[in-house]
Amino acid sequence: MKILMISLGCDKNLVDSEFMLGSVLDNGFEITDDETLADIIIVNTCCFIHDAMEESIETVLEMAEYKKNGRCRALIVCGCLAQRYHNEIREEIPEVDAVIGTTAYEDIVEAIEEAVGGRYSKRIRDIDYMPSQDVRRVYSTGLEYSYLKIAEGCSKHCTYCIIPKLRGEYRSVPMPELVKQAEYLASCGVKELIIVAQETTLYGTDIYGEDSLPKLLDRLCEVDGIEWIRLLYAYPEDITEELVLTMKKQNKICNYIDMPIQHASDNILKRMGRKTTKAELISKIDMLRSVIPDIVIRTSLITGFPGETDEEHKELLAFVRDIRFERLGVFMYSEEENTPAASFVGQIPEDVKILRYNEIMETQQAVAFEKAKSHVGEVMEIIIEGEIPDDSVYIGRTRMDAPKIDGCVFLPLTGELMTGDTVMARITEAKEYDLLAVPCM
Repeated sequence: MKILMISLGCDKNLVDSEFMLGSVLDNGFEITDDETLADIIIVNTCCFIHDAMEESIETVLEMAEYKKNGRCRALIVCGCLAQRYHNEIREEIPEVDAVIGTTAYEDIVEAIEEAVGGRYSKRIRDIDYMPSQDVRRVYSTGLEYSYLKIAEGCSKHCTYCIIPKLRGEYRSVPMPELVKQAEYLASCGVKELIIVAQETTLYGTDIYGEDSLPKLLDRLCEVDGIEWIRLLYAYPEDITEELVLTMKKQNKICNYIDMPIQHASDNILKRMGRKTTKAELISKIDMLRSVIPDIVIRTSLITGFPGETDEEHKELLAFVRDIRFERLGVFMYSEEENTPAASFVGQIPEDVKILRYNEIMETQQAVAFEKAKSHVGEVMEIIIEGEIPDDSVYIGRTRMDAPKIDGCVFLPLTGELMTGDTVMARITEAKEYDLLAVPCM
């Protein structure tokens, strides 16, 4: 039987999907990317915010049509939506034959067998159960980069976030399992390893009794074939000087860190349940830039949080203008049921959220364009992602740019470079968020 896997949401969800693909291949199933040829359709869902939940529901409903009118014999819903709304899914979408929660994805084969056999399968394990990652994982994307999920769950319990209720408390993956995964990904041709978790900086504190991210990074740098290592989702309060010194020491580690701060007002940070103050954020940013002067700091913000005043919004704008983040993303606050913030007084109207969002993005845009122009004339290492034949250019990224979320570099097409190759190139022009370059001869 042929299986179609649709993985929605975050990069961490994609890793879970690749473990499920490993299980089904080990049990004699085939993989297809054509829904019309699929005997079993698996949708790994997200419901972190409202828009993600809508996308998940729409995708499940779309796939349900192949169950009603096509070849599909079983429709299986996995991930966060299944964990959160497994009872509602069964009641509202009768075409669904199985639901698998976030900690039960290793049960995928049993769920398929039950569903194909005509039995409804509900696989919801304890929220703090930790599936083994010492199993087969299928590298599914064929890209030059892949994600290494080093932990599951989160113990921060920010007031706007549903993740601890969907993914459980923080649990680290044992280091030998992660090194084994990295070696496998390198054998598949992966050149860039992107370190992810709900929070990467707490790695090892639960199973080793100490901050172990620097040790893990040292181990990963020893893996042959991996040329770049990128660190995402590093919470500021847990970024240590040891970690930053490790980043500086290891040439494979990109001078790049994703450090979500969410706001700059002490009052809003406290209401969010965040563990830092504005002064502490400034101190941590100063430390990062002092130790690694050319570090690229990406952050994310939430605008329109309940009770956010005009003054607090202006404080955030001034912070963005003064700190001059190299990369920055903004989310409008999304009211999620069963989170403390959903019951807070002072919910912000949507039109105000949109206005504030636009003001922050305009402020950051001026910073980003100026920083892009400052790189003209520099020689940088570029990793090739592919080509655009119609425009006669390669498309690539610098160490400053994470895939999908940051800018790109365009180089003249010569026919000599392949996806995954790295080349030294001189930046010749800045086009808003993207750069133009020519290879160095």
